[in-house]
Amino acid sequence: MKKVGLLCGREYSFPPAFIARVNQMGAKEGVAAEFVKLGGTRMGEPSRYSVIVDRISHEVEYYRGYLKHAVLQGTYVINNPFWWTADDKYFNYSVASKLGIAIPKTILLPQKGYPSDVDINSESLHNLEYPMDWDGLLDYVGRPAILKPFSGGGWKHVYKVNNKEELLAAYDKTSPYCMTLQEFIDFTQYVRCFTFGKMDILPVHYDPKERKYLVDHNYLTAELGTRVVKDAQTINQALGYEMNTIEFAVKDGVPYAIDFLNPAPDFERDRITEFYFEIVVEKMARLVVDRAVNGKASNPWPRWEEMLGIGSAAGFTGAPKSAAAGQSAGGPSVPAAKTQPAPATATRPAGSSGTTTK
Repeated sequence: MKKVGLLCGREYSFPPAFIARVNQMGAKEGVAAEFVKLGGTRMGEPSRYSVIVDRISHEVEYYRGYLKHAVLQGTYVINNPFWWTADDKYFNYSVASKLGIAIPKTILLPQKGYPSDVDINSESLHNLEYPMDWDGLLDYVGRPAILKPFSGGGWKHVYKVNNKEELLAAYDKTSPYCMTLQEFIDFTQYVRCFTFGKMDILPVHYDPKERKYLVDHNYLTAELGTRVVKDAQTINQALGYEMNTIEFAVKDGVPYAIDFLNPAPDFERDRITEFYFEIVVEKMARLVVDRAVNGKASNPWPRWEEMLGIGSAAGFTGAPKSAAAGQSAGGPSVPAAKTQPAPATATRPAGSSGTTTK
């Protein structure tokens, strides 16, 4: 019997539905699912799981440490805890831009506050320029602009600012987080894509102002839907995420990738709607059953070095060749992506459960 473990936090509808669906779907394959239970991890301790779906280690450090150990013992973890630990939104933007994805102009900012052992009046920060050219930074990204964390989710610490005074007032509230300042895309359409196994993309009409999903099968034209799906696939292959949401703000027919570091996306029924909930449960169950039967622990590694052709030049050894193969041996058997978004409607903000990223 191959076991699938679910590691989650304050979620109510997705966990029991997911476990029941995996147990139903995996019965003929000898695959069963359960909640992961941990009570201290011994070095070299064998993992009880062929696959673990991680939806909470970004908030519980012990879980992240355990998952790295589980990979060492041969467990297939969704998402890769090593890469997730190292990743951030600013790096995401930089990679996607190099890959030809439309990205808003973005600046990485020094954080407003520091730990108590960093003396801001001594040499601890002598590499930082002061005062900062706030007017010049705003001239680069334009006005209005968006100030948001370089790593985070759940719409926390996100500010729309119209001028330097508003920027500084918002920036003063952000200690100790490192922030990005980003061009505001005055969008006419907004799309959030559920992704499963890198290549299976489900675009959804999303209202970021009301923070709810809308059921609208004809929201995107075939041409725009095709580009959104292709860009989402490129991003997931570059970053290695097999469970993610990718957000696009569409302006003048161009989908700008706004946010795509959401490796534990909100899957709660009352927020993603009954329609999308059923799809998400089905696709996640199919993904993990496939990984339990066929997956190899090296497959979840990101491919951005290979895709950009800079690995050897930068001195990186890169991921194993089986990772670079992406969807070959042990790859997903999930259906091909569709170009039209399926529907949704929710009343509470996505990612507000306290356990998932935005």
